[in-house]
Amino acid sequence: MKKIASTLVLLSLVFVGCKSNEIAETFTQKVEKAHQKEVFTSKQAVQFDLKLDFGGQERLNAQLTLLTNSSQGLLAFKNGDTIIFNKDKVFYSPTITKDESVRFDAYTWGYFSFFPFKLSDQGTIWNAYENKEKDAANYDTEKLTFKSGTGDAPDDWYVVYADKKTNLIEKAAYIVTFSGDKAKAEANPHAIQYLDYKEVDGVPIATKWVFWGWKEGTGLTDEIGHASLTNIKFVTVTDDTFKANPSFKTK
Repeated sequence: MKKIASTLVLLSLVFVGCKSNEIAETFTQKVEKAHQKEVFTSKQAVQFDLKLDFGGQERLNAQLTLLTNSSQGLLAFKNGDTIIFNKDKVFYSPTITKDESVRFDAYTWGYFSFFPFKLSDQGTIWNAYENKEKDAANYDTEKLTFKSGTGDAPDDWYVVYADKKTNLIEKAAYIVTFSGDKAKAEANPHAIQYLDYKEVDGVPIATKWVFWGWKEGTGLTDEIGHASLTNIKFVTVTDDTFKANPSFKTK
């Protein structure tokens, strides 16, 4: 009887241990698993067409080719302009005369498209977030900040909403401090909503983005922009894919 009792106790401890492991799974682990991060990062590069508008005006229309490790990327605009980035260096066509947003464009749209796969990047800090919005029960929500010196805008933050049923990211509120004015950015936060997920080689990718104003405690406010991702595919690249023309400027 003692042996049977000991066996039952051991089995109970194993069961409790298994349940504890399930409970211990972090927000980022659940989201990355749902987004098939391991499959995504096993690919070399992804390519897609991105059309973006704000306030009814076209903001961007380009084909993006990005390494899945985010170290290199190419934006080939429909008007013939090109932006290439290699880690922290950005090269761009001399025909781009208004170059204030070149670095912003080089990194931001790729970051938004890769966002579900970058939650545990070096320099990320995750904290609990008390979601007081009326539909809070539908989401797991946490806040992302960054260690000093991370990227071009370490003062940015994100409030990330994952659908409780699917663990896919549906919304991410954020501030843009690229200009360096954090107080101004925090006075006007925005949000990106990820919609119409489609599987590409087993990886769910949002094919529609909607941009909103955002207010803490309220959530999404005014609709301000839209984006569509089409012709999404995983590709292989060559040494020449991200090679800048000698005439290109640097930023």
